[in-house]
Order: sequence, then C-alpha cells, then structure tokens
Amino acid sequence: MTSSNQQSSTTTTTAKQVFPEPTVGALIVDQQGKILFARSHKWFDKYTLPGGHIEVGESMVDAVRREVKEEVGLDVEVMEMLLVQEAVFAPEFYKKKHFIFIDFYCKSKDQQVKLDQNEIQDYVWVYPGAAYNLKLDSFTMKTLDTYLKRGYGSFPSGGLGSSLSTLTYSPTRQANLSSRRRFLVKNRCSARTRFAPRPSVFQASFLP
Repeated sequence: MTSSNQQSSTTTTTAKQVFPEPTVGALIVDQQGKILFARSHKWFDKYTLPGGHIEVGESMVDAVRREVKEEVGLDVEVMEMLLVQEAVFAPEFYKKKHFIFIDFYCKSKDQQVKLDQNEIQDYVWVYPGAAYNLKLDSFTMKTLDTYLKRGYGSFPSGGLGSSLSTLTYSPTRQANLSSRRRFLVKNRCSARTRFAPRPSVFQASFLP
C-alpha cells in the first residue's frame, strides 16, 4: 500500500464513529425566567440548546460551563441535570451520528450573548410558553417539557452542590404545574406569554 493510500485509509478510519459520543446541553434561564435557544445550521436551522462534547478528564458540569462560555459567551450556574437522551442517526442532525445528550438546567445573570459564529448562527430569549412557537429540534423539545414538569428545577438556590436530602416536593404544586403546562402546550402560547409559577411552600423555604 502506498503512503497516499495509507493516509487515505487512516483518515477514513479516524473519521468513522466507533462509539456513541456523550455531549452536554444547557437550558439557560435568565433572571426574568426567559430561556435561551440557539439556532444552528447543524440542526438545519432549528433552535437547539448550547452545548457540546465532554473532553477527556472533564466533568459534565465543567463541560457545560465551558461549552456555554465558548458558544454564547455566558457564565452560568449549573443547577440540575434535567434529562438524558439518545440520538441514533437522528435525521434532524446534518451528520449521521450517535449521541448521548445530557442536558442541564442552568441560570444566568446576564443576557448579553456573544455568538461564536461557528456552531450557532442566531439566538433568542423567550418565555417557556412562547418557546413552543419556535422551530425546536425534538430533543430540545423534550428537555423543555422536562423543565416545565419539574417547575423550574429542584434547586432554587445553591447550584448542583445542594444537598438532595434537604429537598421535599409538594404534590399539589406538581399537579398545578402539570395542569398549567398542558394548557401551554394545547394553546401554543404567544410570544408575549409569561410562565411564572406562583410561590409555594417548597419555594418559600429557600427564601432569605
């Protein structure tokens, strides 16, 4: 085999995916309760979540912070893991790839997005109800659904390091949130719609 053929063979082997690729995504919420969605050509101009691959030796939480900073220029507080999904050669993605998506709920005090102009071409901040009017990829849609079902996540303060043993859920609150989410999905609320759950005993326990 000639050197050129050897190089071609090596390139082909290297380019072929051998194992599923674990990636992290960030559902970022600002102080007004709006969520950041990013439009990417890799998803055929659908709106998705900022995120990317986990580097060797890097924790998932560190990967979320790094990818968000690289792609949209925001410093985020990682609050909670929302959902793990498997994408096997999804036709929504521009390449035939096998991904493991691990999406996190994050908070940001800043709305000043700085796009990398590589992975992401545009962005929008919208309230959760209005997000259902966007052209979202199916995986982002499921992450949004999970976020709403959980009532904005289980860690009102303190980030991912908060103790799970100190948290309790209110069945009444969860039932109310599920009912309101069904209303949002059914009516595909307009871009002016706000989704703001009323304070509950669960939330009040974390207030100063």
